[in-house]
Amino acid sequence: MIHVDDQEGIWTVTIDRPEKANSLTRDMLIQITEAAEAAEAAKANAFILRGKGKVFSAGADLDEARAGLATDWVWEKLSGSVASLHCLTIAALNGTLAGGAMGMVLACDLRIAVPEAKIFYPVMKLGFMPQPSDPKRLENLVGPARAKMLLMAGQKVGAEEALAWGLVDRIVAPEAMDETLEALVADVKAADHAHVVGIKALL
Repeated sequence: MIHVDDQEGIWTVTIDRPEKANSLTRDMLIQITEAAEAAEAAKANAFILRGKGKVFSAGADLDEARAGLATDWVWEKLSGSVASLHCLTIAALNGTLAGGAMGMVLACDLRIAVPEAKIFYPVMKLGFMPQPSDPKRLENLVGPARAKMLLMAGQKVGAEEALAWGLVDRIVAPEAMDETLEALVADVKAADHAHVVGIKALL
């Protein structure tokens, strides 16, 4: 359900469970974490997160969430592994992003979304706390009031509003996503890894 592809230093991790809205099991979260760690060890120049189908991820698998996954440390380990990558990191949102899946997306450098994408993080409604690093990363992107709109008021934000807030960086048609990603990684793909690391360290 997690596919990892490495092409010339560009690592792409695809969540492939469309029949379950790409909901995440603990094993899937560990696989994505291990992929990020492997990309770092391999000195990747870019790391891309994608979803298969019409939803990026609905968050935790409901059965596993009820069994304790919703509060598992693995979410924070995953977002930390993405945030610590010394390369360009991109979340390609092929559709709705919800719940715990927000962590790894907020940890990315760039977020590209299709027009149909919606973003929400219903921790208030569900009675959970957000992952520890998520509120600050969210606030850094959109400001404190808009962070409260998502985390406390439970608002569902469409792609256009998310773009205006700075929560996503570009909106592209689904059929243009591959081309857009290729353009975004073209410079780092051709660069020496040390140069990629050096520029990211300045930002």
